[in-house]
Amino acid sequence: MFPRIPVLLVPLFLAVSTRAAENAGDTFTDPKSAGPDFAFQGEYVGQGSAAQVIAEGDGKFRIVGFTPGLPGTSDEVEKKVEGPAQREGNKVTFDSADWSGEIVDGVLTGKNKDGNSYRLTKTERKSPTLGAKPPKEAIVLFDGSSADQWDGGKITADGFLAMGVKSKKSFQAGTLHIEFRTPFMSKARGQGRGNSGVYLQDRYEVQILDSFGLKGENNECGGIYSIAKPRVNMAFPPLSWQTYDIDFEPAVFDASGTKTRPATITVRHNGVLIHDRVEVSKGTTAAGRKEGAESGPIQLQNHGNPVAFRNIWFVPKN
Repeated sequence: MFPRIPVLLVPLFLAVSTRAAENAGDTFTDPKSAGPDFAFQGEYVGQGSAAQVIAEGDGKFRIVGFTPGLPGTSDEVEKKVEGPAQREGNKVTFDSADWSGEIVDGVLTGKNKDGNSYRLTKTERKSPTLGAKPPKEAIVLFDGSSADQWDGGKITADGFLAMGVKSKKSFQAGTLHIEFRTPFMSKARGQGRGNSGVYLQDRYEVQILDSFGLKGENNECGGIYSIAKPRVNMAFPPLSWQTYDIDFEPAVFDASGTKTRPATITVRHNGVLIHDRVEVSKGTTAAGRKEGAESGPIQLQNHGNPVAFRNIWFVPKN
């Protein structure tokens, strides 16, 4: 069962000047300077169909078509078609044996190989837990006012927590709420595209990556790194604010130091359950410390990409 994720229909495409310099750099944290391709990338929905348009740099795109809607909207969502597209000025066009069409002013129109017409409108989904307020028993780790709860903590120019930090406090079982934003890096690929990670106890990583439009593997966004892939790829487009709500139970060790129960992790990505009490048999790749009975901090990994964080809090489990 999938929760309802608010969707903002955008009837008219926001005008973006083609004079925006794509050569000014390959990494963008501000939509206003992200170049003309940024305005086309995103999610589109119509009657019984949907699409994700992924920017791949220099006016090139990849479009993935789904029925009956976007990933995470129901159990029946199925990928039906995928292919390249190309921007020319203020229009993106695509033409293959499976489908053909164009994107103009925020509307994707065309026909499939059976001759059926479709019309999809650009949308912007929001996580139902975006901006969630911490309960009174929560330990607030970042609310925008200070980075003092973090070793090496720095606030970005736009008021968010920069990656590459560890919490000063250590934790055992509980629930973590965290909001993150990956940069727009259309020319990058794979692990070089908006990479970071949330480490529970500095041992177990829930991967952060710009995985918009990808398959959803264990090293992509939402994956418990190298251990378990998400049930569904719930990654939103880059520069969208996304949420992780993570329930964590640490591994249990006996008096001799022998592990008697593995750590378990439950993850909701943008409000959708993608891991349900997954047993993590070992510390994940690049963990900061070995498994053990002692508590550990939360690490927000620095992988060289400017991933930003906000509204971070942890509710300990008694």
